[in-house]
Amino acid sequence: MMTEAAIEKENKQIARQYKELLRISYQTLTDEDKKLIRRAFDTAVDAHKDQRRKSGEAYIFHPIAVAKIVASEIGLDATSIAAALLHDVVEDTKYTLEDLRKMFGETVAKIVDGLTKISNLKKDKDVSLQAENFRKMLLTLNDDVRVIIIKIADRLHNMQTMDVMRPDKQVKIASETLYIYAPLAHRIGLYNIKTELEDLGLKYTEPETYHEILTKIKESKEQQDEYIKEFSKVIEDSLDREDLDYEIKGRPKSIYSINRKIKAQNISFDEVYDKFAIRIIYKGEPANEKFLAWKIYSIVTDHFRPNPTRLRDWISSPKSTGYEALHITVMGPKGRWVEVQIRSERMNEIAEKGYAAHYKYKQGNQKEERGFEEWVTRLQEALESADVNAVDFVEQFKLNLYSKEIFVFTPQGDLKSLPKGSTPLDFAFSIHTEIGLHTRGARVNNKLVPLSHELKSGDQVEVITSENAKPNINWLDYATTARARAKIKSSLKDEKKEIAEEGKAVLARKLKAQKIQFNEKSINEMVVFFNLKTSLDLFYRVGIGKIDNKMLKDFASSRSNAFVSYFKNKIKKPQVSTDIHKEEITSKYDQLVFGKEEEKLEYKPANCCNPIPGDNVFGFISVNDGIKVHKKDCPNALQLQSNYAYRIIQAKWIDSSQQDFRAVIQIQGIDNIGLVSEITQEISSNMHVNMKNLNFDSSDGVFSGRITLVVKNNNILNTIIQRLKKINGIDKVSRE
Repeated sequence: MMTEAAIEKENKQIARQYKELLRISYQTLTDEDKKLIRRAFDTAVDAHKDQRRKSGEAYIFHPIAVAKIVASEIGLDATSIAAALLHDVVEDTKYTLEDLRKMFGETVAKIVDGLTKISNLKKDKDVSLQAENFRKMLLTLNDDVRVIIIKIADRLHNMQTMDVMRPDKQVKIASETLYIYAPLAHRIGLYNIKTELEDLGLKYTEPETYHEILTKIKESKEQQDEYIKEFSKVIEDSLDREDLDYEIKGRPKSIYSINRKIKAQNISFDEVYDKFAIRIIYKGEPANEKFLAWKIYSIVTDHFRPNPTRLRDWISSPKSTGYEALHITVMGPKGRWVEVQIRSERMNEIAEKGYAAHYKYKQGNQKEERGFEEWVTRLQEALESADVNAVDFVEQFKLNLYSKEIFVFTPQGDLKSLPKGSTPLDFAFSIHTEIGLHTRGARVNNKLVPLSHELKSGDQVEVITSENAKPNINWLDYATTARARAKIKSSLKDEKKEIAEEGKAVLARKLKAQKIQFNEKSINEMVVFFNLKTSLDLFYRVGIGKIDNKMLKDFASSRSNAFVSYFKNKIKKPQVSTDIHKEEITSKYDQLVFGKEEEKLEYKPANCCNPIPGDNVFGFISVNDGIKVHKKDCPNALQLQSNYAYRIIQAKWIDSSQQDFRAVIQIQGIDNIGLVSEITQEISSNMHVNMKNLNFDSSDGVFSGRITLVVKNNNILNTIIQRLKKINGIDKVSRE
């Protein structure tokens, strides 16, 4: 029990937090607003008075912290602050939604109801349900976008205070954050929060990597500050002469993005050249902002040579998140490329607070709001496409959240924003579903292009349609946006169903000829016999002629010999494990142990990341394929840890002396005589390595190679990679 002194101390702390909440609010609060927030605060204190968090502190500190994030970092209004204070009240306490409706009105009650629904969703263990729940969570955007924004603030505070949780819970929540909440924050324009969510996500999913980069950033901070000072000194006089009111500051790159760069480019921390950006923030009237931005650009490029391919003008064409800025990359002091971001104070606030800042600066300009409305509408369409598999939907949705944007023109000269990597098919579906479904071809800048052609900013795109054109399976290889893919899949499914209906009738006739009854039992037997998943697949294959008369006769004869084949299978069974291909499943199971008990279980290495001994791995219990082993940095790891946490089991290597494993390495460099011989000699001089496959290609003095090796473990492979890097002329060696 707490002493009276401790209770009094805690109450003072709660009151102090409340005062700070009012003080740091980004919006100007009226007396009415303050009364509303006070009522919400008193209700939350009363509701949570007997609750404590895992850390032992009073539960009320959590809703206050979430409200503070909503008030200052996101900058929402008093209604949102009140809803944030009350966000756990209906779920965890005696108060009902009806109570809140009477006390605070419809809007606050609706937002709290949306947040309560989301909280109740996450308890489902089944992944398809969880993905479906995510879809439902996004549907609350329909009620009020503030639901999602407060949910992001709630998740941020949970991530900030996760140290007291069990490690497995930390990994699950952190993976879910990186998988869903960080991309959502990015798309809503909350860049600061997105960065913090990503860094905290990395802290719990890859703690060693996180702390290693954090230490290196701290070590290089002094050097970085010195560089920013040196850069600023060169341009300050010129900026001052123009009577500009400005501030120059450095923005360090996040730990998460440094790590992403290290992995993507296979480089060390020291080789990441843009570990920070220089930001010039200036004061200016909205009418004058664009002119001043280009004036500052002119001054910076008078002193430092710009990289013409790295100019990003998001002032003339803001991102669909509302982000505006001018980004240039210049050759700074000491011959280093430096990114310079030029923003007005208004643009800076929008970059940090997203849509909340738009409302502050609206002044009758509806364009920003319209951009947001368009995004919400597009999102609604994707969400309501009920026939798309929920897990696929989450994957696609996530890709579209994070994707960078390009701007293309319609034949009439209208500007359309699309995700980077979009094709003419994506463009067609973004205009109208019917245009997409009847696309026959496309012209980009008046030239005919294939439907797989990747569009670039500034392209003018014209879609050629035909009444007879319709989607085929290849279109899924050409389309990248969630909307286009959902519509194509839906159209293909409809067509498949029609063909399957015809196939069903054909199959019934053919089975009658074979004197086999057309019933559920025989259909299930055929699905198994032809190695299919559903009866729909069976009917469809009969409909398109993939399953012909000969195959059906084979099925009939196998059925009549069922007893004999069953008996044969019984005899054969013990030999199964020796027939399995070595690369598909290891013949020896004492290499890898699972769970806290370190049990030796059967497993298969996952094809997506091809783990070998020494890699950090985890086990994943698949539905049909036993335990699959993935590397911890596998591209699918986050999705699995987030959606299927209950099917993840710990795994570690204990002895890899007897087993050989396959690994593929890629090599790039400058071509010279004898280089291939040097590479092969270096590999073959290592006693524990065999080369299985060798493929080299040389073009215009540059060569690239792909070598398949058979090694004992990770250490040997890393040693070879390091040795190959030292060969004169080799630029890059990486593991596939």
